Amino acid sequence: MTLMGLLFSRRKKAFAAVAVLSVLSAVLSVAVLAFISQRLLAGGADLPVVLFQFALLLVALLATATAAQVTLHVLGHRMVYGLRRDLVRRVLATDIEQLEKVGGPHLLAALSTDLRNLTIAFVHLPELVYGAALSVAALGWLAWLAPGLFAVTVAWLLGTAVMGIWLVGRINFHVGKVREGDDHLYQDYQSMIDGRKELALNRPRAARFFDEEFDGHARGYRDHVTRADICNGLAGNLANVLVLALIGVLFYLAAGRGWADANTASIFALTILLLRTPLIGAVAALPTLLAARVSLRKLTGLELADDTADLQAGGDTLAGFNTLSLQGVRYHYPDQDGAPGFAVGPLDLTIRRGELIFVQGGNGSGKSTFARLLTGLYRPQQGELRVDGELVTEANRVAFRQLFSSVFTDFHLFSRLLKGDGAEVAAADVDAWLATLGMQHKVRQQDGRLSDIRFSQGQRKRLALLMAVMENRDCLLLDEWAADQDPQFRQFFYLELLPRLQAAGKTIIAITHDDHYFDRADRLLKMESGQLEEMDDLAARESVQVLREAGV
Repeated sequence: MTLMGLLFSRRKKAFAAVAVLSVLSAVLSVAVLAFISQRLLAGGADLPVVLFQFALLLVALLATATAAQVTLHVLGHRMVYGLRRDLVRRVLATDIEQLEKVGGPHLLAALSTDLRNLTIAFVHLPELVYGAALSVAALGWLAWLAPGLFAVTVAWLLGTAVMGIWLVGRINFHVGKVREGDDHLYQDYQSMIDGRKELALNRPRAARFFDEEFDGHARGYRDHVTRADICNGLAGNLANVLVLALIGVLFYLAAGRGWADANTASIFALTILLLRTPLIGAVAALPTLLAARVSLRKLTGLELADDTADLQAGGDTLAGFNTLSLQGVRYHYPDQDGAPGFAVGPLDLTIRRGELIFVQGGNGSGKSTFARLLTGLYRPQQGELRVDGELVTEANRVAFRQLFSSVFTDFHLFSRLLKGDGAEVAAADVDAWLATLGMQHKVRQQDGRLSDIRFSQGQRKRLALLMAVMENRDCLLLDEWAADQDPQFRQFFYLELLPRLQAAGKTIIAITHDDHYFDRADRLLKMESGQLEEMDDLAARESVQVLREAGV
């Protein structure tokens, strides 16, 4: 979809009003020229009356041109605002799988570079719309004045346009490369920020990263944006020179060949000089319009959720369930570079309400994928999820996800405290849990927000657990939560905190390597090579007992 098509599809009435005002202002511009040639230069009339009429024409031109431009500016910026809202809404509504496929750098580039390009393009649109309307009106008037000179003018301008097509193609090519360079640079920025500790400790790696990755991408961006600007400057200068040359050609045909009188030639020259500014402005705006077209194509290619997606959970609820079941669930990651992707499943598991379940397994065994499948973040490629026998489908998948609160290993800590239904939390409950988690002297809540979240990873995990508990969901999934806690708090977590949460009616699934506490679970599951196995209860408890007697 083009920029104009985007405007027209969403604001038909406003765009129609802009078009009418632009045409009217263009007609008035031509009327001013005609008035100058036929009334001011002709003389013989009452000068004060002529000047008053001329002033009225100028006031009308100012009002209509300003109204057209202001309306299009407002319309354009509202459109960008709407696009930004729609894009963020669609990102929030899009499945984790698709967001991971798109990648963080591409999303950041879309939210920043692409929206900025569209904003700049909409800023230039008023000039283009007015220039197009003025050109049509002015050329129509010239056709009426002198058809022969008009034909030469059109042919000359068409020749100028043909000569500029190649330059426009080059600009388009380089603008596309610049946009691709944005993606690479955002990837480098994210790597630099995420890997700042490793780069600080390994200066040779930092130097190689700078020289071999970032500098190459930055240099490529520089080269393409420079070539795009050079082509654009050449196109602008070419248009300027050829338009001025056209005036000379027209005077030669009028005076030297007798095609028209001097007054008509002067009107042609004056009109072309009037058109020169919008024509050069249109050429100068080409890079921004081409960049906006590339950005619009990039935004369309993200394959995000539909822009009508609702962020609210809706009225459906599965709270108060008795059993959650995974039946023959399979998930296969895409193949990469000819190597087969990792596969998980088939997974068969039934979780009963109120159970405390531990899941163990080595790195890369599929525990995190299992957690995403269980919580509904990933859609099973085969098999079924059921709640009390009811199949989880697209109609109730959002409601299914609302059963869970979680603290994943890659969690993000928000400062806003909310219940699961979006309601405000009770300050007394927050203070009580801050004390339970040993954070009451480090952070406080005010107006439903935490005063600070800049702590160590272990302390941030405690606050993330606070967030999860405040949501008051039926199920709590904890992914290696205790890994960053000190030994004393880890013991408190397993011996007191988890039993307290279970007594409050929570169903808890904890991914953990702490085999010392396996006997505290109602059930012990093991993930290995994408397969889920339930460990024998007695054998597991006996192994833990042996470890304890050995002082491990």
